[in-house]
Amino acid sequence: MSQSLTEKDYQNAADALGVSVAAVKAVASVESAGGGFLSDGRVKVQYEPHVMYQRVKLKFGQARADKELKAHPDLLALKAGSYQSLDKEDKDMDRAAQLIDRQCALESASWGAFQIMGYHWKTCGYETVQKFINAQYSAAGQLDTFVRFIKAAPILSRALKAKDWKKFASTYNGPAYAKNAYDTKMANAYKSFGGV
Repeated sequence: MSQSLTEKDYQNAADALGVSVAAVKAVASVESAGGGFLSDGRVKVQYEPHVMYQRVKLKFGQARADKELKAHPDLLALKAGSYQSLDKEDKDMDRAAQLIDRQCALESASWGAFQIMGYHWKTCGYETVQKFINAQYSAAGQLDTFVRFIKAAPILSRALKAKDWKKFASTYNGPAYAKNAYDTKMANAYKSFGGV
């Protein structure tokens, strides 16, 4: 299992997207503090309880989602928030998979160095959610998923090519991007990697 990327890997991804290596590295460094794995080798995931509620509702209906919310208020939520240590996020996702529904749980986490949500597996061109998950177990697979995701979203592709970090961050990270200064962090990271 490879957990490191070479300059050639970054160059291939940049070429596929029509952007500079610095742009790809900027997104990677900001999205997951520079790496897609925990110190013990597990893939970095951020489990989102409010997304779990939405996925359960979508798959099983409102009544089931409300029942699970009542039974597991630590694993489902009506609104975003509740972020914890990455170790706990991973364990919460596993618990949600065992106690509620595996596919919903896997789809309710953002994965790897580029923190792409599991529910984007179809958008990224994977045949199943499991194939998406399998790809996250190598740094090269995470990078490939990022390339697939950007290619599938013209608004992100255009913003990355234009180095429009505000547009990119607002689309990629959602409305809370400004609170976390993702656009500023990406712009600064881009410069630190030699981007102009």
